[in-house]
Amino acid sequence: MVRTPVHRSRTLVIGSGLAGLYFALQVADRGPVTVLTKALPQTSNTQWAQGGISAVFSMEDTFEAHVADTLKVGAGLCHREMVERTVELGPKLVRDLADSYGVRFDREEGGTDGPFALGREGGHSHRRVVHHHDMTGAELVRALLAAADAHPNITVLAHQMVVDLLSWTKVDGQRGCFGAYALDTETNRVSAYLAQVTVLAAGGAGKVYRYTSNPDVATADGIAMAYRIGATVANLEFMQFHPTCLYHPDAKSFLVSEAVRGEGGILRRRDGSELMKGRHPMGSLAPRDVVAREIDAELKRSGEPCVHLDVTHLDPAFLRERFPSIHDRCLALGIDITTEPIPVVPAAHYMCGGVTVDPYGRTDVPGLLAIGEVAMSGMHGACRLASNSLLEAVALAAGAAEIADQFGREPPDSVREWNEGDAVNSDEAIMVSANWEEVRALMWNFVGIVRSDKRLARARRRIEMLREEIREYYWRFRVTRDVLELRNIALVGHLIIECARRRKESRGLHYTLDHPETSPEFECDTEFNKRQGPDA
Repeated sequence: MVRTPVHRSRTLVIGSGLAGLYFALQVADRGPVTVLTKALPQTSNTQWAQGGISAVFSMEDTFEAHVADTLKVGAGLCHREMVERTVELGPKLVRDLADSYGVRFDREEGGTDGPFALGREGGHSHRRVVHHHDMTGAELVRALLAAADAHPNITVLAHQMVVDLLSWTKVDGQRGCFGAYALDTETNRVSAYLAQVTVLAAGGAGKVYRYTSNPDVATADGIAMAYRIGATVANLEFMQFHPTCLYHPDAKSFLVSEAVRGEGGILRRRDGSELMKGRHPMGSLAPRDVVAREIDAELKRSGEPCVHLDVTHLDPAFLRERFPSIHDRCLALGIDITTEPIPVVPAAHYMCGGVTVDPYGRTDVPGLLAIGEVAMSGMHGACRLASNSLLEAVALAAGAAEIADQFGREPPDSVREWNEGDAVNSDEAIMVSANWEEVRALMWNFVGIVRSDKRLARARRRIEMLREEIREYYWRFRVTRDVLELRNIALVGHLIIECARRRKESRGLHYTLDHPETSPEFECDTEFNKRQGPDA
């Protein structure tokens, strides 16, 4: 038997988006940090974030207003302590990104020293979105990756698909996490990465759904692996569907930023009438859950494939300067946004639930922290306020860095060898791709923007059958990235269904035809772990 390579470091970070990189930079002076990423380091949800980071900088704005906007959109499920802490940290963290790591946020007067240029997005009462054109995420990744590459204590390893977390449970019930098994997808070899502190920053779950704004890496890996070792998860029914993804056969789920509506974009039906007129006091700038449901209902009523986002009344030069990537991408597909409306549809965008953590990223498994989209800190409640996601990511990362040393656990001297047993190479790739498509289709059709008891029951029956097929396949054949991702999206799809079935009301992003009203009985998190929920 070939021995499993074992690598040790002080801290193991799984994921190379904003949360993971910012955390790594905060703790790197204390000792070696290994960052595992399953594709290239810049391939993350952060890379695709367009809008920006919400933070209070305007003299007309206040912390209280930002907190109030967040709580309102969160529909009664936000954790006030987390919201207040994050909002108050916002300006300091944004300045740190600019001053310490060279993130080039747009300034009102150009250059690098003027006040931040502030955008406005849906649900916000003031302009408070700090941005870099319409490519804020890419700029964050550029700056933080450069800083990480320059730090002698940070090692970023690409093409490392984490299989599972390493954990122990003692006779007295004590448990902990001390690292992970990871598959090198270029050599097809599994190694063990041991650390005192393991940080999940593995991103979101958009690829659980057929239509998504997320890149291919967003396969719910972090939620799945945390659940499998017994961590508590919560509020997975609250998947945010972004209202405006570009509708075009060659667009590949290209996102049209909410900032476009923030600058005056208007949603219209095919006949030119305003979609949101009379539907919400904020019109096209209403919160995402409201707008996504209205678009979904309009498409079902009309039979049209999309609605249109109209910015033709805005100055063309302003559009090209403020939204260069959106303008160029649309133009490459034959759509000139300065003269014609943009065809858009909703798509799965952001998971408001995740692995349950406190404001410092602590899970209920000692040694395991979770930060970024993989975590459920209570910041977003039942619906996320636009551009609060990057803010939460950096706030959780900063908090986790504060307490990481106290939360860690010493790893064991040895680790169980990775044993393939009688597994063989698969010659049935068609089964993986067929199951992948079926999971994503049933989640879109039955657990999407609008749900019902009947749809959820049907989805649950079918996904249980699919998971049994996937389990058999997992143990029979040697692991590959495709198989591991399929295993993860099927499990998290099951958990989303379970959360949705338990919430007998409509609130925020969870809307069900059988329980259309909001109920005080359910003003609480939908929370469970492996011992209380579906088998992993």
